[in-house]
Amino acid sequence: MASLRQQIATTALTLTKFRDLMKRMQANRPQDDLTIVKKAYDYSLKNHEGQTRASGEPYLVHPLEVALVLAEMKMDPVAIAAGLLHDSVEDTSVTVADIRKEFGEQVAHIVEGVTKISKIDFATREEQQAENLRKMMLAMVDDIRVVLIKLADRLHNMRTLEHLPPERQHKIAEETLEIYAPIAHRLGMGKIRGELEDLGFRFLDPLGYEQVEKSVNARRKQGEAFLAKMQAIISDKLKEAGIQARVESRIKRLFSIHKKLQRQRIGVDQVYDLCAMRVVTRSLQDCYAVLGIIHNLWRPVPGRIKDFIAMPRPNFYQSLHTSVITEDGTPFEIQIRTEDMHKMAEEGIAAHWKYKDGPVSAQDEQRLAWLRQVVEWQRDVSDPNEFLSTLKVDLYPEEVYTFTPKGKVVVLPRDATPIDFAYTIHTEVGHTCVGAKVNGRMVPLRHKLHSGDIVEILTQPGHKPSRDWLGLVKSSRSRNKIKHWLNVHQRERAIEIGKKLIEKEARKYRIALKEIKDEDLLKVANAYGLGKAEDLMSGIGYGKYSARQVLARLLPAGATPSIAGDIESEGLTSQPGAIASVVRRVFGGDHNAITVRGQGDMLVYRARCCNPIRGESIVGYITRGKGVAVHSVNCPNVTNLMYEPERKIDVEWARDDSTPTAYPVKLTVYCDDRFGMLKLITGVIGDAQSNIRNIAAHTANSQASVEVVLDISDLKHLETIIAGLRKIPGVHEVQRLQKI
Repeated sequence: MASLRQQIATTALTLTKFRDLMKRMQANRPQDDLTIVKKAYDYSLKNHEGQTRASGEPYLVHPLEVALVLAEMKMDPVAIAAGLLHDSVEDTSVTVADIRKEFGEQVAHIVEGVTKISKIDFATREEQQAENLRKMMLAMVDDIRVVLIKLADRLHNMRTLEHLPPERQHKIAEETLEIYAPIAHRLGMGKIRGELEDLGFRFLDPLGYEQVEKSVNARRKQGEAFLAKMQAIISDKLKEAGIQARVESRIKRLFSIHKKLQRQRIGVDQVYDLCAMRVVTRSLQDCYAVLGIIHNLWRPVPGRIKDFIAMPRPNFYQSLHTSVITEDGTPFEIQIRTEDMHKMAEEGIAAHWKYKDGPVSAQDEQRLAWLRQVVEWQRDVSDPNEFLSTLKVDLYPEEVYTFTPKGKVVVLPRDATPIDFAYTIHTEVGHTCVGAKVNGRMVPLRHKLHSGDIVEILTQPGHKPSRDWLGLVKSSRSRNKIKHWLNVHQRERAIEIGKKLIEKEARKYRIALKEIKDEDLLKVANAYGLGKAEDLMSGIGYGKYSARQVLARLLPAGATPSIAGDIESEGLTSQPGAIASVVRRVFGGDHNAITVRGQGDMLVYRARCCNPIRGESIVGYITRGKGVAVHSVNCPNVTNLMYEPERKIDVEWARDDSTPTAYPVKLTVYCDDRFGMLKLITGVIGDAQSNIRNIAAHTANSQASVEVVLDISDLKHLETIIAGLRKIPGVHEVQRLQKI
């Protein structure tokens, strides 16, 4: 009886949601035939029967909620049907072939794409993660509806995330902030991006979320009263001027506030755009008229006027932004846009998505141009760390708008240099760039460009890129072009050096390099896991392999006693394929070891730029004449160093950590300048049983920064201390400084 009542309740719940879906679709797209949506609902109802979610709800609620999100985007019936069926292949016995037979090629193609993305585990090793992201990018290029459904799927999953275990919550929230929210941003979908970011922030950093929410709520009542007053003033002035417009107000989203507090190291009371107004007009001319009226009412803040109408962002966002200060000194932001611009800002690519006469319109093709560029630029990137870091730059760019001398707009990442500008114009212009004029004045190549700069590139035939440029450029396109050129030419140089080294070694035994057969060289290369003899010579040139070891494998066994002695001393056998793992223990004693997988006993040292500590993911980089530099994988220098993949080497922390070692780590605590703060900070550090080597405090404008150098045993120890410091009332942010 109880199960019958439950079944009736379940049917009523899902039927109510389905009716809501049909009403919304009929209102948004009255001309569309919704037969396929009804059929998809019946099909899902049948196949998900008896299944429940972690919340205890019937599983069918999830596909229905996903379809409702898609209906809000005004998506077509094919996309809604695919949304209702998106979990069928993964969670039931239904196959893609079954979907194709019942619903046709388009629906099957989209469901298959969503299923593939659902199987992607973004928390895997960098290599797998990079490959999965490539697949996702390609799926987006193929049919953007695949990713729109995935975004709707992720949004509903985030809304119900509290029903999962904490470790799953953390993993999904991290993935949302790193992958899905940036994709929503790049597609211009501000509404979905904002909700994904706030939900991800809430589950990934509950303490930080609670602190920001508490600070905002303390000012909310006052802020809302202030906005209501400003709204009335603006509305009255617009009526006087005969401008028809809608005036809205809002409090800035929590994740946006959190990022601003982190970036600028300020308190919530110093956030200019905590309170914001939006004026939505009927025409483009009215936008600029409203801007004039507002600037007559209140004084604008210099440098805070941005015209994204004349120069839209790469995701096609358009709006006028200005910050003004009222008579009593209160700052607030105003955004001015037309109805079409507002729709584009909220819904992004979904705002104009039509599927009546075919898959993609010309306008939508243009909106996907950025994605095709990303896929093209990343195609040749072999290093996974580099791929992931450059992809994040491509997905979440902060732009500057520059001009050629002829007036063409060139959009670049923030802090871009003339080298970035040159490579954006053309690869050859980048390669042969020797200087630049900005606004008619000569500037160095490291000069940071600003919006409005007119840039003229000076070139010289035969000029070549420099490795130093990697430290100057900001765009992934420039970086990839420079690295490609360096890879080709550095490899040629390494092969040449490798041949000279092995020839020099061979002369000691009266053997000429030309006497060694190509097939013998290839056998030795294969023994090192390489496919070509050139790869072996390149490895010798880079210092990855010893010329003596390679020659020892080429000579007949026992040919020369001294060579045989070398083989034995270096732990090698004369049989190809026998590779020794050598452990070099450094960093203050044998107990603190790093294992290097390679040939011979190599000196290993922690790179000073990032000072990795036990427990962190690390990567080795062969430095000529110095041994292996060990970097944290998050080190900003790693991307620049890894343009020569031959010099990358696998390293790992040794398992023997019975005797703990103290690593010096520098932290900066940004907090309020108030009595007792230093005592609270040192108390947290003392409770975590960490020794303080050095501490210094600096204060300005009621804010303080405390720099402290601690002894840390491992990554977990460090995370415990940082979490404890963040719990202190008045602490805004805690940052680890890599250099000590």
